Amino acid sequence: QVQLVESGGGLVQPGGSLRLSCAVSGFTMDSKDNHAIAWFRQAPGKEREGVSCISSSDGTTYYRDSVKGRFTISRDNAKNTFYLQLNNLKPEDTAVYFCAASDRISSAQAMGVISIITGWYDYWGQGTQVTVSS
Repeated sequence: QVQLVESGGGLVQPGGSLRLSCAVSGFTMDSKDNHAIAWFRQAPGKEREGVSCISSSDGTTYYRDSVKGRFTISRDNAKNTFYLQLNNLKPEDTAVYFCAASDRISSAQAMGVISIITGWYDYWGQGTQVTVSS
């Protein structure tokens, strides 16, 4: 059974930082698999959107344009935990952030924006709230 549990959200001022964690069980990131972990977010009244992805086969990453240079996705193989470092946060980053797992992503870099489309992901966490406000 695949389980993803997010943590690390909170209230932060504009320009501040947070690190989100996603603890994963029942799903491994082996280099031989087309597995990927991605972060998504959903603001009130808006559709869920992809933020970033990391793929197991080649270790590459992909970011949506609005977070490039500010957010960093990473992994701790020993803990099977994934992180999203959020720097220079803006009010428009306010949302519930979700991590999700897929077994159909061959390469985040090669697939690009496709790697952060919700339909490719079958396993989801419950989300963690990030609020950016002064």
